[in-house]
Amino acid sequence: MTVASDIVALWRRPRETFRAKLAEGPREDRALAVLMGASALYFIAQWPQHARAAHLDPSVPLDARIGGALMGAVFLLPLVAYGVAALSHLVARVGGGRGTHAGARLALFWAMLATAPLMLMYGAVAGLAGPGTLSATVGLAVFLAFGWLWITLLRTAEAGDGAWT
Repeated sequence: MTVASDIVALWRRPRETFRAKLAEGPREDRALAVLMGASALYFIAQWPQHARAAHLDPSVPLDARIGGALMGAVFLLPLVAYGVAALSHLVARVGGGRGTHAGARLALFWAMLATAPLMLMYGAVAGLAGPGTLSATVGLAVFLAFGWLWITLLRTAEAGDGAWT
């Protein structure tokens, strides 16, 4: 399957699709590739907002804004994601989860990648409409979609019936 068809499948049948991902076995190189792809798309999603902000306030040039976004999305976000995935696994473990750290990481990383198209849409809306009710509503919808997908995938990974247990 291509990455695009995997993303569509995750939205249609999240548990079954993620179980198939878990059945591929623990591959940290693939997990990191998924995370870096999501981070790159999150970085690109910020461009319209930064272009708008640079146009409205030229005191901070666009390249400085994009450089800061690059640092945050491509270099810092993956580090934070690894920490959040580890913390989520520990919380799930306290709640009776039987999965692995690798499964929890994969759940978060795939949830991030699957919501990346929504982040691109949010970036376009925020860049065109600016701050306000519309961008806040779209942002909330993207956040809720991410939360639902991440929890669904994490519960599947922590169920202990996957190939990594």
